[in-house]
Amino acid sequence: MLTAFGRAFRTPDLRRKLLFTLGILAIFRLGAFIPSPGVDYRNVQQCVNSSNTNEGIYQLVNLFSGGALLQVSIFALGIMPYITASIIVQLLRVVIPRFQELHLEGAQGQGQLTQYTRYLTIALGLLNATTLVTLARSGQLFAGCGAAGSATPLIPDDNLVVIGLLILTLTAGSGLIMWMGELVTEKGVGNGMSLLIFVAIAAQFPTSLGAILKTQGWGTFLIVMVLGLVIVGLVVFVEQSQRRVPVQYAKRMIGRRTMGGTSTYIPIKVNMAGVIPVIFASSMLYLPALLAQFATPKNSANVPGWIQWVNNYLTRGDHPIYMLMYFLLTIGFTYFYVAITFNPEEVSDNMKKYGGFIPGIRAGKPTQDYLQYVISRVTLPGSLYLGIVALIPLIALVMIGANQNFPFGGTSLLIVVGVGLETVKQIDAQLQQRHYEGLLR
Repeated sequence: MLTAFGRAFRTPDLRRKLLFTLGILAIFRLGAFIPSPGVDYRNVQQCVNSSNTNEGIYQLVNLFSGGALLQVSIFALGIMPYITASIIVQLLRVVIPRFQELHLEGAQGQGQLTQYTRYLTIALGLLNATTLVTLARSGQLFAGCGAAGSATPLIPDDNLVVIGLLILTLTAGSGLIMWMGELVTEKGVGNGMSLLIFVAIAAQFPTSLGAILKTQGWGTFLIVMVLGLVIVGLVVFVEQSQRRVPVQYAKRMIGRRTMGGTSTYIPIKVNMAGVIPVIFASSMLYLPALLAQFATPKNSANVPGWIQWVNNYLTRGDHPIYMLMYFLLTIGFTYFYVAITFNPEEVSDNMKKYGGFIPGIRAGKPTQDYLQYVISRVTLPGSLYLGIVALIPLIALVMIGANQNFPFGGTSLLIVVGVGLETVKQIDAQLQQRHYEGLLR
Protein backbone atom coordinates (compact mmCIF):
# COMPACT_ATOMS: atom_id res chain seq x y z
CA MET A 1 0.00 0.00 0.00
CA LEU A 2 2.77 2.47 0.90
CA THR A 3 4.57 1.59 -2.32
CA ALA A 4 1.40 2.34 -4.28
CA PHE A 5 1.08 5.75 -2.62
CA GLY A 6 4.73 6.39 -3.48
CA ARG A 7 4.00 5.65 -7.15
CA ALA A 8 1.05 8.06 -7.00
CA PHE A 9 3.28 10.90 -5.78
CA ARG A 10 5.97 10.07 -8.35
CA THR A 11 3.48 10.61 -11.18
CA PRO A 12 3.68 14.38 -11.97
CA ASP A 13 0.05 15.14 -12.90
CA LEU A 14 -1.40 12.88 -10.19
CA ARG A 15 1.00 14.43 -7.65
CA ARG A 16 -0.24 17.90 -8.58
CA LYS A 17 -3.84 16.80 -8.09
CA LEU A 18 -3.10 15.21 -4.71
CA LEU A 19 -1.15 18.22 -3.44
CA PHE A 20 -3.86 20.60 -4.67
CA THR A 21 -6.51 18.55 -2.85
CA LEU A 22 -4.45 18.44 0.36
CA GLY A 23 -3.90 22.22 0.16
CA ILE A 24 -7.63 22.94 -0.14
CA LEU A 25 -8.38 20.60 2.77
CA ALA A 26 -5.74 22.37 4.90
CA ILE A 27 -7.32 25.77 4.14
CA PHE A 28 -10.73 24.35 5.08
CA ARG A 29 -9.46 23.15 8.45
CA LEU A 30 -7.62 26.45 9.06
CA GLY A 31 -10.84 28.40 8.48
CA ALA A 32 -12.54 26.40 11.23
CA PHE A 33 -10.33 28.16 13.81
CA ILE A 34 -10.39 31.75 12.50
CA PRO A 35 -12.88 33.73 14.64
CA SER A 36 -15.57 35.72 12.88
CA PRO A 37 -15.39 39.55 13.16
CA GLY A 38 -17.04 40.88 16.30
CA VAL A 39 -16.87 37.56 18.20
CA ASP A 40 -14.93 37.31 21.48
CA TYR A 41 -12.90 34.10 21.12
CA ARG A 42 -12.08 33.81 24.84
CA ASN A 43 -15.73 34.01 25.84
CA VAL A 44 -16.55 31.40 23.19
CA GLN A 45 -14.05 29.00 24.73
CA GLN A 46 -15.47 29.58 28.23
CA CYS A 47 -18.99 28.82 27.01
CA VAL A 48 -17.81 25.70 25.16
CA ASN A 49 -16.13 24.37 28.29
CA SER A 50 -19.11 25.11 30.53
CA SER A 51 -21.95 23.88 28.29
CA ASN A 52 -23.21 20.49 27.08
CA THR A 53 -22.72 20.62 23.35
CA ASN A 54 -23.51 16.99 22.50
CA GLU A 55 -27.26 17.24 22.15
CA GLY A 56 -29.91 18.69 19.89
CA ILE A 57 -28.78 21.18 17.29
CA TYR A 58 -25.10 20.55 17.98
CA GLN A 59 -25.03 16.88 16.95
CA LEU A 60 -25.40 17.24 13.19
CA VAL A 61 -24.37 20.80 12.35
CA ASN A 62 -21.24 20.76 14.49
CA LEU A 63 -20.33 17.34 13.06
CA PHE A 64 -20.42 18.58 9.45
CA SER A 65 -18.63 21.82 10.28
CA GLY A 66 -15.70 20.01 11.92
CA GLY A 67 -16.25 21.80 15.23
CA ALA A 68 -16.32 25.24 13.56
CA LEU A 69 -19.90 25.92 14.69
CA LEU A 70 -18.98 25.99 18.36
CA GLN A 71 -16.00 28.22 17.61
CA VAL A 72 -18.30 30.68 15.75
CA SER A 73 -15.56 30.85 13.12
CA ILE A 74 -15.77 32.09 9.54
CA PHE A 75 -16.60 28.51 8.46
CA ALA A 76 -19.12 27.95 11.27
CA LEU A 77 -21.92 26.91 8.89
CA GLY A 78 -19.72 24.27 7.29
CA ILE A 79 -21.03 22.27 4.36
CA MET A 80 -24.60 21.95 5.71
CA PRO A 81 -26.20 24.70 3.53
CA TYR A 82 -24.87 22.98 0.40
CA ILE A 83 -26.00 19.53 1.57
CA THR A 84 -29.49 20.86 2.34
CA ALA A 85 -29.68 22.68 -1.01
CA SER A 86 -28.58 19.57 -2.91
CA ILE A 87 -31.19 17.40 -1.19
CA ILE A 88 -33.94 19.99 -1.82
CA VAL A 89 -33.09 20.27 -5.54
CA GLN A 90 -33.01 16.48 -5.83
CA LEU A 91 -36.40 16.13 -4.14
CA LEU A 92 -37.88 18.89 -6.30
CA ARG A 93 -37.27 16.70 -9.35
CA VAL A 94 -40.22 14.62 -8.17
CA VAL A 95 -42.46 17.67 -7.65
CA ILE A 96 -41.44 20.05 -10.48
CA PRO A 97 -41.46 18.50 -14.00
CA ARG A 98 -39.05 21.17 -15.28
CA PHE A 99 -36.35 19.98 -12.87
CA GLN A 100 -36.78 16.40 -14.08
CA GLU A 101 -36.50 17.60 -17.70
CA LEU A 102 -33.25 19.40 -16.88
CA HIS A 103 -31.93 16.23 -15.23
CA LEU A 104 -32.62 14.26 -18.43
CA GLU A 105 -31.03 16.87 -20.75
CA GLY A 106 -27.49 15.75 -19.95
CA ALA A 107 -24.55 18.01 -19.15
CA GLN A 108 -26.35 21.28 -20.01
CA GLY A 109 -29.35 20.48 -17.83
CA GLN A 110 -27.16 19.24 -15.01
CA GLY A 111 -25.24 22.50 -15.16
CA GLN A 112 -28.47 24.46 -14.76
CA LEU A 113 -29.47 22.35 -11.75
CA THR A 114 -26.02 22.94 -10.26
CA GLN A 115 -26.53 26.68 -10.67
CA TYR A 116 -29.87 26.46 -8.86
CA THR A 117 -28.13 24.53 -6.07
CA ARG A 118 -25.54 27.31 -5.74
CA TYR A 119 -28.18 30.03 -5.46
CA LEU A 120 -30.11 28.01 -2.91
CA THR A 121 -26.91 27.36 -0.94
CA ILE A 122 -26.29 31.10 -0.57
CA ALA A 123 -29.91 31.71 0.45
CA LEU A 124 -29.80 28.93 3.04
CA GLY A 125 -26.40 30.17 4.22
CA LEU A 126 -27.88 33.63 4.81
CA LEU A 127 -30.80 32.11 6.73
CA ASN A 128 -28.54 29.85 8.81
CA ALA A 129 -26.12 32.71 9.53
CA THR A 130 -28.96 34.92 10.78
CA THR A 131 -30.22 32.08 12.99
CA LEU A 132 -26.75 31.38 14.38
CA VAL A 133 -26.12 35.04 15.22
CA THR A 134 -29.55 35.30 16.88
CA LEU A 135 -28.83 32.21 19.01
CA ALA A 136 -25.41 33.58 19.97
CA ARG A 137 -26.82 36.98 21.01
CA SER A 138 -29.67 35.47 23.05
CA GLY A 139 -27.47 32.94 24.87
CA GLN A 140 -29.32 29.92 23.41
CA LEU A 141 -26.29 28.70 21.46
CA PHE A 142 -24.58 27.59 24.68
CA ALA A 143 -27.61 27.05 26.95
CA GLY A 144 -27.66 30.42 28.69
CA CYS A 145 -23.98 31.31 28.23
CA GLY A 146 -22.80 34.16 26.00
CA ALA A 147 -25.93 36.31 25.91
CA ALA A 148 -25.56 40.01 25.16
CA GLY A 149 -25.14 41.96 28.39
CA SER A 150 -23.93 38.92 30.38
CA ALA A 151 -20.49 38.47 31.95
CA THR A 152 -19.23 36.51 28.92
CA PRO A 153 -20.96 37.91 25.81
CA LEU A 154 -20.07 36.15 22.55
CA ILE A 155 -20.63 39.41 20.64
CA PRO A 156 -19.56 42.24 22.99
CA ASP A 157 -20.41 45.06 20.57
CA ASP A 158 -23.70 43.94 19.00
CA ASN A 159 -24.63 47.04 17.04
CA LEU A 160 -26.27 46.80 13.63
CA VAL A 161 -23.02 47.18 11.66
CA VAL A 162 -21.23 44.40 13.55
CA ILE A 163 -24.22 42.05 13.28
CA GLY A 164 -24.54 42.71 9.55
CA LEU A 165 -20.81 42.13 9.01
CA LEU A 166 -20.96 38.90 11.02
CA ILE A 167 -23.92 37.56 9.02
CA LEU A 168 -22.20 38.52 5.76
CA THR A 169 -18.96 36.81 6.84
CA LEU A 170 -20.70 33.56 7.80
CA THR A 171 -22.66 33.51 4.52
CA ALA A 172 -19.51 34.23 2.51
CA GLY A 173 -17.73 31.43 4.39
CA SER A 174 -20.43 29.00 3.32
CA GLY A 175 -20.09 30.14 -0.30
CA LEU A 176 -16.30 29.83 -0.11
CA ILE A 177 -16.57 26.25 1.14
CA MET A 178 -18.88 25.42 -1.78
CA TRP A 179 -16.38 26.96 -4.23
CA MET A 180 -13.44 25.05 -2.70
CA GLY A 181 -15.38 21.80 -2.96
CA GLU A 182 -16.07 22.41 -6.66
CA LEU A 183 -12.39 23.26 -7.22
CA VAL A 184 -11.34 19.91 -5.71
CA THR A 185 -13.83 18.06 -7.91
CA GLU A 186 -12.54 19.84 -11.02
CA LYS A 187 -8.79 19.99 -10.41
CA GLY A 188 -8.12 17.55 -7.60
CA VAL A 189 -8.86 13.94 -6.73
CA GLY A 190 -12.27 12.70 -5.63
CA ASN A 191 -15.54 14.51 -5.00
CA GLY A 192 -14.71 17.84 -3.38
CA MET A 193 -17.83 18.22 -1.24
CA SER A 194 -17.55 14.66 0.04
CA LEU A 195 -13.88 15.13 0.93
CA LEU A 196 -14.65 18.33 2.87
CA ILE A 197 -17.29 16.45 4.87
CA PHE A 198 -14.82 13.59 5.36
CA VAL A 199 -12.16 15.92 6.77
CA ALA A 200 -14.66 17.73 9.01
CA ILE A 201 -15.85 14.47 10.55
CA ALA A 202 -12.43 12.79 10.77
CA ALA A 203 -11.10 15.86 12.62
CA GLN A 204 -13.49 15.05 15.48
CA PHE A 205 -12.27 11.45 15.92
CA PRO A 206 -9.22 12.26 18.11
CA THR A 207 -11.34 14.45 20.40
CA SER A 208 -14.02 11.77 20.79
CA LEU A 209 -11.50 8.99 21.45
CA GLY A 210 -9.57 11.21 23.85
CA ALA A 211 -12.77 11.91 25.80
CA ILE A 212 -13.46 8.17 26.11
CA LEU A 213 -9.89 7.55 27.30
CA LYS A 214 -10.08 10.37 29.83
CA THR A 215 -13.46 9.45 31.30
CA GLN A 216 -13.51 5.63 30.96
CA GLY A 217 -9.86 4.59 31.19
CA TRP A 218 -7.57 2.41 29.08
CA GLY A 219 -9.67 -0.76 29.39
CA THR A 220 -12.79 0.75 27.83
CA PHE A 221 -10.67 2.66 25.32
CA LEU A 222 -9.03 -0.53 23.99
CA ILE A 223 -12.41 -2.29 23.81
CA VAL A 224 -13.81 0.64 21.84
CA MET A 225 -10.85 0.52 19.42
CA VAL A 226 -11.23 -3.23 18.81
CA LEU A 227 -14.99 -2.93 18.34
CA GLY A 228 -14.39 0.06 16.07
CA LEU A 229 -12.12 -1.95 13.76
CA VAL A 230 -14.69 -4.76 13.59
CA ILE A 231 -17.53 -2.31 12.86
CA VAL A 232 -15.51 -0.54 10.17
CA GLY A 233 -14.73 -3.90 8.50
CA LEU A 234 -18.41 -4.89 8.50
CA VAL A 235 -19.48 -1.48 7.15
CA VAL A 236 -16.92 -1.73 4.33
CA PHE A 237 -18.24 -5.22 3.49
CA VAL A 238 -21.87 -4.05 3.29
CA GLU A 239 -21.02 -0.84 1.41
CA GLN A 240 -19.28 -2.92 -1.27
CA SER A 241 -22.12 -5.45 -1.48
CA GLN A 242 -24.39 -5.27 -4.51
CA ARG A 243 -26.96 -7.27 -6.45
CA ARG A 244 -25.88 -7.49 -10.08
CA VAL A 245 -28.82 -7.73 -12.49
CA PRO A 246 -27.50 -9.20 -15.80
CA VAL A 247 -28.27 -7.25 -18.99
CA GLN A 248 -27.77 -8.55 -22.55
CA TYR A 249 -27.64 -6.23 -25.57
CA ALA A 250 -28.83 -7.61 -28.90
CA LYS A 251 -26.65 -7.32 -32.01
CA ARG A 252 -27.67 -4.60 -34.46
CA MET A 253 -26.37 -3.68 -37.92
CA ILE A 254 -25.71 0.05 -38.32
CA GLY A 255 -24.39 0.55 -41.83
CA ARG A 256 -21.63 -2.01 -42.17
CA ARG A 257 -20.86 -2.15 -38.47
CA THR A 258 -22.23 -4.62 -35.95
CA MET A 259 -23.23 -2.96 -32.70
CA GLY A 260 -24.26 -4.58 -29.40
CA GLY A 261 -24.02 -8.22 -28.55
CA THR A 262 -22.36 -7.48 -25.24
CA SER A 263 -23.23 -8.55 -21.70
CA THR A 264 -23.17 -6.25 -18.69
CA TYR A 265 -25.09 -5.78 -15.47
CA ILE A 266 -26.97 -3.21 -13.40
CA PRO A 267 -25.26 -2.87 -9.99
CA ILE A 268 -27.89 -2.43 -7.27
CA LYS A 269 -26.12 -1.68 -3.99
CA VAL A 270 -27.42 -2.99 -0.72
CA ASN A 271 -27.14 0.54 0.67
CA MET A 272 -28.35 2.65 -2.25
CA ALA A 273 -29.54 5.51 -0.04
CA GLY A 274 -26.17 6.21 1.57
CA VAL A 275 -26.28 8.33 4.70
CA ILE A 276 -29.29 10.49 3.73
CA PRO A 277 -31.95 8.42 5.63
CA VAL A 278 -29.97 8.72 8.87
CA ILE A 279 -29.77 12.51 8.46
CA PHE A 280 -33.50 12.71 7.69
CA ALA A 281 -34.39 10.53 10.70
CA SER A 282 -32.26 12.53 13.17
CA SER A 283 -33.68 15.81 11.82
CA MET A 284 -37.27 14.59 12.15
CA LEU A 285 -36.66 13.40 15.71
CA TYR A 286 -35.30 16.81 16.63
CA LEU A 287 -38.43 18.65 15.45
CA PRO A 288 -40.68 17.62 18.41
CA ALA A 289 -37.96 18.68 20.87
CA LEU A 290 -37.61 22.01 19.04
CA LEU A 291 -41.39 22.60 19.12
CA ALA A 292 -41.52 21.68 22.81
CA GLN A 293 -38.68 24.12 23.55
CA PHE A 294 -40.54 27.04 21.96
CA ALA A 295 -43.94 26.03 23.42
CA THR A 296 -42.73 25.61 27.01
CA PRO A 297 -44.41 28.26 29.19
CA LYS A 298 -42.39 30.41 31.56
CA ASN A 299 -44.37 29.04 34.50
CA SER A 300 -43.01 25.52 34.92
CA ALA A 301 -46.08 24.48 36.93
CA ASN A 302 -48.35 24.68 33.85
CA VAL A 303 -46.36 22.59 31.38
CA PRO A 304 -48.70 20.72 28.97
CA GLY A 305 -48.64 16.93 28.98
CA TRP A 306 -47.34 16.57 25.42
CA ILE A 307 -44.32 18.74 26.24
CA GLN A 308 -43.54 16.58 29.26
CA TRP A 309 -43.85 13.44 27.13
CA VAL A 310 -41.50 14.85 24.48
CA ASN A 311 -38.97 15.93 27.12
CA ASN A 312 -39.09 12.52 28.80
CA TYR A 313 -38.92 10.27 25.72
CA LEU A 314 -37.71 12.17 22.64
CA THR A 315 -34.81 14.22 23.96
CA ARG A 316 -32.79 11.42 25.58
CA GLY A 317 -30.79 9.28 23.21
CA ASP A 318 -30.57 6.45 25.71
CA HIS A 319 -34.35 5.94 26.01
CA PRO A 320 -35.81 2.82 24.29
CA ILE A 321 -38.69 4.81 22.72
CA TYR A 322 -36.21 7.25 21.17
CA MET A 323 -34.11 4.38 19.83
CA LEU A 324 -37.15 2.57 18.39
CA MET A 325 -38.45 5.68 16.62
CA TYR A 326 -34.97 6.46 15.29
CA PHE A 327 -34.69 2.90 13.94
CA LEU A 328 -38.15 2.91 12.32
CA LEU A 329 -37.70 6.39 10.81
CA THR A 330 -34.37 5.34 9.29
CA ILE A 331 -36.00 2.30 7.67
CA GLY A 332 -38.90 4.40 6.35
CA PHE A 333 -36.69 7.13 4.90
CA THR A 334 -34.47 4.50 3.27
CA TYR A 335 -37.41 3.16 1.25
CA PHE A 336 -38.56 6.71 0.49
CA TYR A 337 -35.16 7.90 -0.75
CA VAL A 338 -34.51 4.79 -2.86
CA ALA A 339 -37.97 5.19 -4.43
CA ILE A 340 -37.24 8.75 -5.60
CA THR A 341 -33.64 8.17 -6.73
CA PHE A 342 -34.00 4.86 -8.61
CA ASN A 343 -36.73 4.85 -11.25
CA PRO A 344 -37.34 1.30 -12.65
CA GLU A 345 -39.49 2.71 -15.45
CA GLU A 346 -36.71 5.04 -16.64
CA VAL A 347 -34.10 2.26 -16.48
CA SER A 348 -36.41 -0.10 -18.36
CA ASP A 349 -37.08 2.47 -21.10
CA ASN A 350 -33.37 3.18 -21.56
CA MET A 351 -32.61 -0.53 -21.85
CA LYS A 352 -35.36 -0.96 -24.44
CA LYS A 353 -34.16 2.07 -26.40
CA TYR A 354 -30.66 0.61 -26.83
CA GLY A 355 -31.74 -2.98 -27.39
CA GLY A 356 -30.98 -4.29 -23.90
CA PHE A 357 -32.92 -6.90 -21.99
CA ILE A 358 -32.66 -8.99 -18.84
CA PRO A 359 -32.30 -12.70 -19.76
CA GLY A 360 -35.61 -14.45 -19.15
CA ILE A 361 -37.56 -11.16 -18.71
CA ARG A 362 -39.51 -9.48 -21.51
CA ALA A 363 -38.73 -5.85 -22.31
CA GLY A 364 -41.07 -3.07 -21.18
CA LYS A 365 -43.46 -3.47 -18.25
CA PRO A 366 -42.19 -6.95 -17.17
CA THR A 367 -38.63 -5.54 -16.89
CA GLN A 368 -39.91 -2.60 -14.85
CA ASP A 369 -41.81 -4.95 -12.50
CA TYR A 370 -38.76 -7.18 -12.11
CA LEU A 371 -36.48 -4.25 -11.26
CA GLN A 372 -39.03 -2.99 -8.74
CA TYR A 373 -39.15 -6.48 -7.19
CA VAL A 374 -35.35 -6.62 -6.88
CA ILE A 375 -35.16 -3.10 -5.44
CA SER A 376 -37.79 -3.78 -2.79
CA ARG A 377 -36.01 -6.98 -1.70
CA VAL A 378 -32.51 -5.48 -1.64
CA THR A 379 -33.65 -2.33 0.19
CA LEU A 380 -34.92 -4.33 3.20
CA PRO A 381 -31.50 -5.56 4.42
CA GLY A 382 -30.03 -2.17 3.47
CA SER A 383 -32.55 -0.30 5.62
CA LEU A 384 -32.02 -2.67 8.56
CA TYR A 385 -28.27 -2.18 8.21
CA LEU A 386 -28.63 1.63 8.27
CA GLY A 387 -30.92 1.45 11.28
CA ILE A 388 -28.44 -0.70 13.23
CA VAL A 389 -25.44 1.48 12.33
CA ALA A 390 -27.39 4.61 13.31
CA LEU A 391 -28.10 3.10 16.75
CA ILE A 392 -24.45 2.26 17.51
CA PRO A 393 -23.66 5.67 19.13
CA LEU A 394 -26.86 5.48 21.20
CA ILE A 395 -26.02 1.97 22.39
CA ALA A 396 -22.52 3.19 23.27
CA LEU A 397 -24.14 6.03 25.24
CA VAL A 398 -26.04 3.48 27.33
CA MET A 399 -23.22 0.96 27.81
CA ILE A 400 -20.11 3.09 28.38
CA GLY A 401 -21.50 6.61 28.75
CA ALA A 402 -19.93 7.85 25.51
CA ASN A 403 -21.39 10.99 23.98
CA GLN A 404 -23.57 11.21 20.86
CA ASN A 405 -20.50 11.76 18.66
CA PHE A 406 -19.18 8.26 19.33
CA PRO A 407 -16.85 7.88 16.34
CA PHE A 408 -17.48 4.29 15.23
CA GLY A 409 -21.11 4.46 14.24
CA GLY A 410 -23.95 6.56 12.91
CA THR A 411 -23.60 9.29 10.34
CA SER A 412 -19.89 9.83 10.88
CA LEU A 413 -18.81 6.25 10.18
CA LEU A 414 -21.02 5.88 7.09
CA ILE A 415 -19.65 9.07 5.55
CA VAL A 416 -16.00 8.40 6.40
CA VAL A 417 -16.07 4.84 5.04
CA GLY A 418 -18.09 5.75 1.94
CA VAL A 419 -15.96 8.74 0.97
CA GLY A 420 -12.72 6.88 1.77
CA LEU A 421 -13.66 3.95 -0.48
CA GLU A 422 -14.72 6.20 -3.35
CA THR A 423 -11.56 8.34 -3.18
CA VAL A 424 -9.25 5.31 -3.09
CA LYS A 425 -11.07 3.88 -6.12
CA GLN A 426 -10.52 7.09 -8.07
CA ILE A 427 -6.81 7.18 -7.23
CA ASP A 428 -6.60 3.49 -8.16
CA ALA A 429 -8.28 4.14 -11.52
CA GLN A 430 -5.87 6.97 -12.35
CA LEU A 431 -2.87 4.80 -11.45
CA GLN A 432 -4.13 2.00 -13.69
CA GLN A 433 -4.57 4.46 -16.57
CA ARG A 434 -0.85 5.14 -16.31
CA HIS A 435 0.02 1.43 -16.58
CA TYR A 436 0.75 0.98 -12.90
CA GLU A 437 -0.65 -1.45 -10.43
CA GLY A 438 -3.52 0.14 -8.54
CA LEU A 439 -3.88 0.84 -4.86
CA LEU A 440 -6.39 -2.02 -4.62
CA ARG A 441 -5.53 -5.63 -5.32
